[in-house]
Amino acid sequence: MDFELSEEMRMLSDMTYKFAVKEIEPISHEADEGEKYTPEIRKKAAENGLVGAWIPEEYGGAGVGFLGNAIITEQLSRVDLGIGLNVIAATFGCENLLYYGTEEQKKKYLPPVCAGESVCAGAYTEPNAGTDVAGYKTRAVEDGNDYVITGNKMFITNGTVCDWMVVQAITDPQEKVHKSFSQFIVPADAPGIVRTKIKGKLGIRASDTAEIALDGVRVPKTNLVGKRGAGFYQLMHFFDTTRVFVAAQGVGLAQACLDESVKYCKERTAFGMPLGAYQLSMKKLAEMWIQIEALRNMTYKGALSLDSKKPDYHISAMAKFFAGQTAVFCANAAVELHGGYGYIDEYKVQKWYRDAKILELYEGTKEAEIMTLGRVLMSK
Repeated sequence: MDFELSEEMRMLSDMTYKFAVKEIEPISHEADEGEKYTPEIRKKAAENGLVGAWIPEEYGGAGVGFLGNAIITEQLSRVDLGIGLNVIAATFGCENLLYYGTEEQKKKYLPPVCAGESVCAGAYTEPNAGTDVAGYKTRAVEDGNDYVITGNKMFITNGTVCDWMVVQAITDPQEKVHKSFSQFIVPADAPGIVRTKIKGKLGIRASDTAEIALDGVRVPKTNLVGKRGAGFYQLMHFFDTTRVFVAAQGVGLAQACLDESVKYCKERTAFGMPLGAYQLSMKKLAEMWIQIEALRNMTYKGALSLDSKKPDYHISAMAKFFAGQTAVFCANAAVELHGGYGYIDEYKVQKWYRDAKILELYEGTKEAEIMTLGRVLMSK
């Protein structure tokens, strides 16, 4: 069993981190403070093959697979989780097209996203149904050669900046819940759509998040993604895939917390000795390192699994759960090690502390991951 990355993956990792330090770090504070989306960074990232890198080359991606994309996600997240999300999540929803879309849909929609020319959004979550996917209420009613969509979506990444979105809606209410949903490609500027930016988030403030209202939005039947009535299973497959990238975000943020803390503990003195010379400081740093190493291995294993012909989605769920736990732990430890300085925005760790919490919430809450894994164990 080889735990070493290939030369290609090491080069990708180094290149991505250098890009993040050069392009993202200088505007990180401003984007966080002003809740500013960063399209210019997304476009520069696309020029370097960092947008939609998991997408095969035939559809405009770099074709580095899910492991390559996890590495890109990790390195961008070491610098800024929110701006990194603007790069990684520009393709959010494209997974549905790659797995289930027609060849025409793939060739029309995927290349422009990879080129940085357009942005996708996954319009799934609703005001009263997040992790409870079966509780979605948005309806799509067949009308001639079209579907007419009505409903509300909440906490949608890229909601006000996307060019198109994949919308989850009920098409067959008479069927059992898991066979009642379908997915549709919906242009973001279609008549009947109102998009409202959500402001005042605790963290990832540079990432665009919105509420979307759809009132009689008409799309042609050719915009159906996959099979009618298979939307629930298509969405579950989507989350099984994207959880690895959330885990990679956790790796990057936690690593940043450790790096900054080690640096501070070498420079800061207390009672005539470097802060890092004290056993309590060493304990915090060592525990951070241990958790990060465990998380990185779990995340890479999950990504490699997705790249294989026998994906293990349980590993994806484990990695996602552990990522939130690790990121929150490391961010908290980093603030504690920085003392009062960790509580002010002059130091990066306070931002990472705010950013970390989202990793326990989106793409399935930590409680949902535990319930999923628990059911698997009880079914054996």
